[in-house]
Amino acid sequence: MPKKTAEPTENELLYNKLVATQPDAQRKGDTVPYTSMNGNMYSYLSKEGALALRLPEEEREKFLKKYKTTLMSAYGIVQKEYVTVPDALLKKTAELKPYFKMSHEYAGTLKAKPTTKKKK
Repeated sequence: MPKKTAEPTENELLYNKLVATQPDAQRKGDTVPYTSMNGNMYSYLSKEGALALRLPEEEREKFLKKYKTTLMSAYGIVQKEYVTVPDALLKKTAELKPYFKMSHEYAGTLKAKPTTKKKK
């Protein structure tokens, strides 16, 4: 298992603090920190340090308008269910907490994905 030598960035520390607000959420990933449930990722911190949250459609639209942000784009692809969380909001854990909870709950409504393939 490769060891991570770099100190966590400010955004990583803020992300860890946010994940800790949801008792049954577990931060995963070394190079790209993320949370998932039943094989469905619902939040992650990009390599550039931007936080993406997966939200249900109605709440996603409200979030985009309220925080004047965009859908997350990764590797040249717009991720239609993920909003980009502005850095200023990432620093406000209490304000962001309900959205993270919403994201966590939304992931629980999605069809479970197999996380490992069975060998024949």
